[in-house]
Amino acid sequence: MPAETKVDPFKPKQPQIPGVPAHPTESNSQAPRRPSTQPPGAPGSAFSFWPPSEWPVWLRIGLAAAVVVIIVGIAWRARVSSANPTAAPPAPAPVASAPPPPAKPVVRLPTGPGDIGTARELAKPWSSKPFLFYNATTQETVPALAVRLPGGSLWGISMREPYGTCQLDYVTNLGTLLSQYNFRATHPMVVNPCSGSVYDLAQYTAASNGLVRGQVVRGTAIRAPFAIEVVERGKNIVAVRME
Repeated sequence: MPAETKVDPFKPKQPQIPGVPAHPTESNSQAPRRPSTQPPGAPGSAFSFWPPSEWPVWLRIGLAAAVVVIIVGIAWRARVSSANPTAAPPAPAPVASAPPPPAKPVVRLPTGPGDIGTARELAKPWSSKPFLFYNATTQETVPALAVRLPGGSLWGISMREPYGTCQLDYVTNLGTLLSQYNFRATHPMVVNPCSGSVYDLAQYTAASNGLVRGQVVRGTAIRAPFAIEVVERGKNIVAVRME
């Protein structure tokens, strides 16, 4: 009894057709393959790299055109940016400064010998009157001061330190005398800001021509300020001569 052939339900037996091979798949697999016309690296090719020399002409032209367009775009953008620079921020508005104080009027001092003021200007004790005095001996004009002393007498002095060039000051502020010259006074004093010396016109001191006012009560001054004779003639104060 012939062996029973087992039929695979998933692979049914194909009917036999006259003139058709029984296994067309096998026969087709044995047929010679036609050479492939695809370049290496093309889709479906076994190569993963496609050299640029083998790219199609249309692809190379397209890439070159894209590069040219990018370069032209960058150059145009740079030119537009340089032609329209970013506007600088506006400068801050200048702050209005306060107007300078008005200049003090120049006071022309009277010059002696001669009238240098009025008795009314020197009516109160320790009131003073600045003036200039021409010294005929030295042929120079020096700053000077006339002071009304307690009791009504007048005294004039040169406001240039003896044998020096520093200009003296007449200080009426007692607090300034204490803070700047460390001298506690009860009335105005003449001071030398260069040496810190203090002169008291209420006290006499010896000089080459006799007694003069302006005792040195503090500091290293050599002597009292040079005296200038001033007298009262009617309503006027007159500077006569200098020591």
